[in-house]
Amino acid sequence: MDRRIDKLTLRQRMGLGIERTLRKNRAAEHPLRQLFWESTLRCNLSCRHCGSDCRKEARHPDMPLLDFLKVLDCISCHTDPHKVFVIVSGGEPLMRPDLELCGREIYGRGFPWGMVSNGLALTEKRFDALLRSGLHSMTVSVDGFEAEHNWMRGNTQSFARAVEAVKMALAVPDMAFDVVTCVNRSNYAQLRPLRDYLYGIGLRRWRVFTVFPAGRAAADAEMMLDGEQTRGLMEFIVETRKEGRMNLSFSCEGFLGTYEGEVREHLFSCEAGLSIASVLIDGCVCLHEHTGQLSSGQYL
Repeated sequence: MDRRIDKLTLRQRMGLGIERTLRKNRAAEHPLRQLFWESTLRCNLSCRHCGSDCRKEARHPDMPLLDFLKVLDCISCHTDPHKVFVIVSGGEPLMRPDLELCGREIYGRGFPWGMVSNGLALTEKRFDALLRSGLHSMTVSVDGFEAEHNWMRGNTQSFARAVEAVKMALAVPDMAFDVVTCVNRSNYAQLRPLRDYLYGIGLRRWRVFTVFPAGRAAADAEMMLDGEQTRGLMEFIVETRKEGRMNLSFSCEGFLGTYEGEVREHLFSCEAGLSIASVLIDGCVCLHEHTGQLSSGQYL
């Protein structure tokens, strides 16, 4: 199919117009709906595509829980905490020995919470403890089959542990769970068999993204798709969504031309400063786009 930005259909143009109107309404209301907490910069892996260049011994200490709770208490004075989802990120959140305590304190204040993890350190015992601490959702990274995933993650046990984490999460009926995959030149050709494998172990929600050239990924050409591969990725997502078995979406932001409305749940709309915020490791409270690029900040 010949797809060009100047070939938007009437339906797409109307949809984008409606989305602009809805965004103006959201801007007037300004509701906070997602709060990301960069709880640590430590990580038990050394991934080729890491935009934060995290490591086992981070240059910045973990953010104290009490400091983050001050942010939550402030938010609770202005909005219903049950409507604000807290996503604990890193680095690798499981590197925090007090993660269960963090979860209990977050949940005890009325905030639902989840985490983004590589799964390497997730044991059944710890997973059960996190569920008791109010864990509501989890995202685990699976970046291809064993050889490709472990090459990307720099650890020979990473794929096996990630798959075990996926299976643990899938066994919890009420958990909001998905897998995220960084599509690069190494795993691009395996997208279809990987889709079938993930579906076979029970996964129904899958997100894929391409690399933003920051951190380690900035100088790694193997991480970057060329134009033909990027178009092929879009067509793969369209194909999978039409098939209907797997809820697959492209998780990067940016205007996608004629793929708007076909490869993700929403049309393009910059949410900078509208409904998403982050608390960074150094205490900076930032409003940002989904890409993580900062638009404003205030320190604790």
